[in-house]
Amino acid sequence: QVQLVESGGGLVQAGGSLGLSCAASGRIASINSMGWYRQTPGAQRELVASITSGDSTNYADSVKGRFTISRDNAKNMVSLQMNNLKREDTAVYYCNVISRETILRPFRSWWGQGTQVTVSS
Repeated sequence: QVQLVESGGGLVQAGGSLGLSCAASGRIASINSMGWYRQTPGAQRELVASITSGDSTNYADSVKGRFTISRDNAKNMVSLQMNNLKREDTAVYYCNVISRETILRPFRSWWGQGTQVTVSS
């Protein structure tokens, strides 16, 4: 099993910054990608940003230029630096890791418990 521990959520004023971190532990032989998703009530979970083990990144258009995702492969950790936050960024943010226990097994998707990010006016 894989466990994801998230930290860094909280309340911030519009225009401010906030950093999220997620550490993965457990039976991990290889990580394909790590990322952050977010979800608001009544909406589907959406990708915010992701990063592969080769440092390829992907950002939602709504956060491009404001958010930066980074990783530490040695520590199985992914971080999301969120700058110039807007009210529309308010959501529960979920860490996601796509990993496999061995190179012979398929990749699986794992989720953190979610951390609330609230951007106030």
